[in-house]
Amino acid sequence: MSRVTFGAFVICGSSDNDLVRALPGSAVHRVDTPGEALDRGADGSAVLVLANQYPSKQTALPTDFYDRAKAKNLRLFVEYPSAVPGVEMQPPRGTTWERGVVASDVFGDALPRLRIVQPHDCRFVPVKTSERADLVIARVAGYDTAVYGIPPKDRWPLLFETNNGRWLVATTKLSQFVTARYAPSADWLVIWQTILHQLDPDHAAPELKVTPVVAPAYARDAALPKDVERLTLDRAANFYLHARLLITPGRQPVIHAMLRGSTEDCDVPATDDEGDGSLGMIEGFGSRIRFDGAQSQRTPIRSDCNAEAAMVLALASDAHANHLASNLLDYVFGPEMESMGRSDPKHPAFGLIAWGAISPAWMIGNYGDDDARVILSTIFASAAMKSHRWDEPLLRALHANLRTTGTLGFRGDRVDIGPLEQSGWKHFHDAATVNPAPHFESYLWACYLWAYARTGEPEFLEKTTTAIRMTMDAYAKQQWRWMDNIERSRMLLCLSWLVRLQDTAEHREWLATIARDLLRCQQPCGAIREERGAAGSAGGHYQIAQSNEAYGTGETPLIQRVGDPASDQLYTTGFALLGLHEAATATGDAELKKAEDRLAEFLCRIQIRSERLPYLDGGWFRAFDDKRWDYFASSGDVGWGAWCVEAGWGQAWTAAVLALRDRHTTLWDVTANSRIMEKLPKVQADMTQNDGAPLNH
Repeated sequence: MSRVTFGAFVICGSSDNDLVRALPGSAVHRVDTPGEALDRGADGSAVLVLANQYPSKQTALPTDFYDRAKAKNLRLFVEYPSAVPGVEMQPPRGTTWERGVVASDVFGDALPRLRIVQPHDCRFVPVKTSERADLVIARVAGYDTAVYGIPPKDRWPLLFETNNGRWLVATTKLSQFVTARYAPSADWLVIWQTILHQLDPDHAAPELKVTPVVAPAYARDAALPKDVERLTLDRAANFYLHARLLITPGRQPVIHAMLRGSTEDCDVPATDDEGDGSLGMIEGFGSRIRFDGAQSQRTPIRSDCNAEAAMVLALASDAHANHLASNLLDYVFGPEMESMGRSDPKHPAFGLIAWGAISPAWMIGNYGDDDARVILSTIFASAAMKSHRWDEPLLRALHANLRTTGTLGFRGDRVDIGPLEQSGWKHFHDAATVNPAPHFESYLWACYLWAYARTGEPEFLEKTTTAIRMTMDAYAKQQWRWMDNIERSRMLLCLSWLVRLQDTAEHREWLATIARDLLRCQQPCGAIREERGAAGSAGGHYQIAQSNEAYGTGETPLIQRVGDPASDQLYTTGFALLGLHEAATATGDAELKKAEDRLAEFLCRIQIRSERLPYLDGGWFRAFDDKRWDYFASSGDVGWGAWCVEAGWGQAWTAAVLALRDRHTTLWDVTANSRIMEKLPKVQADMTQNDGAPLNH
């Protein structure tokens, strides 16, 4: 048996291991057992023993493995081992919110100490050693830097040196960095090239060639097809057909049982059946990436996601997709979403749309913003399919929200079934609620302006103009709840439609102010980076982690500091695209149109492309780092982390606006022929059957 000398690596690992595949063939001499690896390595050469049975079994080594390696003066890399001389080891454990952190200067300027990396779904062997650790696993806050340092406790080595630096031990499987989608992807190339150079310091580390499991559809500077927006829209619509989100009869009992048990992120059993939309659609994909690269699904059945998905399917040129859209909207306005009195004219919740179905926690809830996005997506889908079948429940929803909106035009974050039954709808209608929080309020204002234009009912306009004026006054005083780009992007739509109805210098200035402040964060590539204002950083539930311990304990932005290069495709960019599109048309402002074009191009470029995980293809992850051109950010949000894919919200509106752009129209114009006014007498009569008093007065 010939021995391998310097400039190449003896690797005990499977042929499909990511590292083996990434290295040039001339640099790899692969063997099947650790003992054979020792035999093949020449004295002083490099041997790597990879974790073939991770995570179920630690890497088993012969009892004399380390003695033989020392006798031959080998340089070693061993991952997920069952034993290391002189090192105390505990049974393997998993991670939840822990991330990898660079703990030494070994990676140089490219990865300085305290740099954060993400070895997804990390199973590691806790060890106690006095040797230097180059990577550790710990719960840390920060974007790509552990801003509060590495905690003194509950930190464990992921990569450490022993035997005077000649041996490197990884307590997890670092070599699955492609399959498990370790992030940021470029940083893991640096990690591996550093490891390889340490193993063979007399030679430059070989170039690693990898093909990511998921990647942006187009590189930053790649030439785009002329019809890129139409292609992006088609792929977005196809996402709903192959993402395994549609509920089938075979999956329905399992999903319902999971929801009743409050399990939201889980591996839902697949089925060969194709759902037709009549049973609804689950929410999307959770952010956590498994060791095999897969992602679990989020099982809530939300009204907003179902309606917004229906909107995109209605815009597709495929008749089957349109059929699914119709069924999904029938589900949204059907018995499950109209439960708990919402279909009873004598109940104070009559006309409202449930937050979600099946689980009581979702059925009792009613966010006005969720209802607003159901309304807007349904009127768009109706126009696309030239259908009027949902006009009556739409008008009921508009009036139900209006009569639970206070005298000043604010509804508050949510109005649930219990308070409605206890106090009656008139209590909310007559309240002087003040809530300058566009994320929760502004899309209802857009709905009310649209409803006023179609019905002429003055309350829609009067309450809305009052609330918008107060909200703009609060903005000038830095008194919005968050003062961030989520709120700015959401405010654009109602301001654009206010200009449509009342084209005054003041209203144009309001719109220009919000657009200008939002676009300060737009990058040359079109991305709109996240930003947090001073007032917002301390107010509300949506907060940046203020300690390592706080990371992963609530809803949180993708950034740690203003300037972190992250855009948010769940909460910001899709709504910014809609707002800029409507604003540019309402005002004729060429600069707004240029900003819209840049953002549309950016969103086309970063759409997910994946052959290995086709259920993600055509979607958008929440986070994108435009500096790295990679899917990465702080992922501390307890429900919607950096890699989540939501069926509705920003993803759906991105696709919808691409359709508007393709058709050279706007949401305002394409829905102008709505016949919702024909349902007004009946809806008004139904709404008067409850006098607004408490349910059991």
